[in-house]
Formats: sequence, C-alpha cells, structure tokens
Amino acid sequence: MQITLIFLVMSLFAALWLRSLPRKQRGPAAIRLSLIVGTVIVVVLAVTGRLHFVFALLAFLYPLLRRVLPSLLTGGLTGGGAKAKPGNQSHVASEVLEMSLDHDSGTMDGTILTGPMAGRTLSDLGESEFLELLRYCRAQDEDSARLLETYLDRRFGDSWRADDEAGSNTGGSGESSSGSSASGPLTESEALDILGLEPGASREDIIQAHRRMMQKVHPDHGGSNYLAARINEAKECLLG
Repeated sequence: MQITLIFLVMSLFAALWLRSLPRKQRGPAAIRLSLIVGTVIVVVLAVTGRLHFVFALLAFLYPLLRRVLPSLLTGGLTGGGAKAKPGNQSHVASEVLEMSLDHDSGTMDGTILTGPMAGRTLSDLGESEFLELLRYCRAQDEDSARLLETYLDRRFGDSWRADDEAGSNTGGSGESSSGSSASGPLTESEALDILGLEPGASREDIIQAHRRMMQKVHPDHGGSNYLAARINEAKECLLG
C-alpha cells in the first residue's frame, strides 16, 4: 500500500514537471524519465526477489525494443528543436557565384554563374584559376569577391593570400572592414535559402537554423565575416 502511494505521488510530480517543460522538450524528457523509473523498478524487483517478472516482460517486448530503442537512443535523447534534414544545404548567390554549404558535413562548394569560367564548380579549379577568378570577381562584383575569399579561406586557410598580389596591394575586397552586403536587402526567398529552410518555417525554426549556421561560419570559428553578416541578415529578414 505504501509503495503504491509513493508511486502515485511520484507519478503526479513527474506529470507536473513534464507539463512545465516546452512542448518540444517533453518527448526527450519523458524518455529519460522512463529509463530512470525502469531502472528503479528493476532494482526494487531484484531486492524483493521478483526479478523474473522483468525477464519475462523483456522477452515479450524484445522484438519491439529491437526496432524502436536504437532510434530513441540516437534521436530521442538529443533534445528538441528544429534540426537540419540530412543533405540539407544553405545557398548564397551573388552576380558571379552561387555558393552552397552542407549542414551535415560543413562542406562548402560553389558554381560560377557568369564570366569566362561560367558553369564550372569551384572544387574543379586549380590554384591559378582561383586567382584569375578572384581578379574577375573584384572587377565585376564586390559580393562575389567576398564569397570567393570565404571559400578560399575555408579550403586553403591563409596560404592562398601569399600568391594574391592584387589583394595585397589593395587590401582585398574589404571583408574585414565591412560585413554588409552591397547587393541590397534580401528577399524572403533568399533568406530562406541562406538558412536552409522551407517556406512557412516557424520563429523557433529560424532561430535554431541561425544558431546552427553561425556555429559553422562564425569568424571566431574560422569562418567568414561576410557569410556571418549574410546569415544575420537572413534571420532579421525572416523575423521582421
């Protein structure tokens, strides 16, 4: 009788605690709580000599647990909130380049839209071609030059700058002194592409996507001032 009463009181407190959590945190919290309660029950049954009931129940539930438990442990316990879908990408376009950032691997690549190398991907270019493309971008479009410098920094570090005589003489495209875009305000569609979101994304989805992207491209983490500024601009555009 006393054990039953204690169980009922604990269940009431657990229910109240779960209701106090944000909705997207309730599922993972309930799983953690269930694991804790299950462990306690096993211990109690072992102490009272009734552990054979647990083995019988596990034998009955084994086929279900074998299918469900791995997904619960890998996905259900990682917390709530919007997550990037496998293969989801963010896109940033300029006059000369369209860049993509894979959310899962952090790999950045791009396609050349205009100019002598139009149609080629950045991953296929050689070192001399990068410098030629960079000179073209600086002559045609400041945003494109910033995007390409971001790609080169991410792929080669600072080593490519030793061969960039034009950048050494002019101070580069000015990314360090200004993170703002010269191509005008973003549209909603462009902002969604930058954050890798679909139309109709909720406020929480936007905040989560912004945080996730900033962790990958923030200057403090070896990223780019320009891309960080565009990601911040995309968030402000979508949140109003």
